[in-house]
Amino acid sequence: MTRELAILTFQTLDGVMQSPKLPEEDPSGGFRHGGWADPHWDGVMEQVGKEAMAAPYDLLLGRKTYALFAPHFSAAGDENPMNSARKYVATSTLTRLDWNNSVALTGDIAKAVSGLKNQEGPLLQVHGSWQLIQTLLVHDLIDEFRLWTFPVIVGPGKRLFGEGAIPKNLTLLKADTTATGATMSIYRRGVSTGGTAGSDAAG
Repeated sequence: MTRELAILTFQTLDGVMQSPKLPEEDPSGGFRHGGWADPHWDGVMEQVGKEAMAAPYDLLLGRKTYALFAPHFSAAGDENPMNSARKYVATSTLTRLDWNNSVALTGDIAKAVSGLKNQEGPLLQVHGSWQLIQTLLVHDLIDEFRLWTFPVIVGPGKRLFGEGAIPKNLTLLKADTTATGATMSIYRRGVSTGGTAGSDAAG
C-alpha cells in the first residue's frame, strides 16, 4: 500500500509563493513584498483548516520552512496537529531537529521521498518549501495541488511552477473563495506529457 503527496501553497495572482506572511520570511533575491497575504490571512487559514488539514497527515518540509515553522508551532501546544504530525525535513546542513517527531532526509531527496510514498502511512503534505517543491515537480512526485491564490500582484519572486515543471493535465476537485477574494483550487494529477530533471531541496 502506498500513500500520496500533496502540496499546500499560497501564491499571488502572478504565481509568486515567496514570503506570504511576513516581510522577513524570505527576502532572498532582493524580494521586497513579503507579507502580501496578510490582509487575507484569517479567512484563508479558516478554509485551509477545514479543507486541507482536517484528516491525518505527515509533513514534508524544506530546511528553511522547517526553521521558520519549528519555533512557532513548538510553542503552540500539543493540541496543534502540526506538533503531533511526523515531520520529514529535506536538509544537508541541519544537525539538530528539536521540533518533536522530526526526521532528517538527506542525500537524494527525490529517492527519499519516493521511498516515503511507498510506505504505509497518512498523506504526505508539503507546506511552503519552494525549493523542495521544485524537486518534487521535476521528478513528478506530487499527487495533489492544494492552491490558495490571493488577489495580489507582486512581480518578480519565487514562482510555484519553475522551469523544471513537467507538463501535465490536472483535474479540478474543488474550488471556493473567501470573503476577501482569495480563491482555493484543489487539483489532482493528470497525465504527464513529457519533461526533464534536476534540482536541490533546501527551501
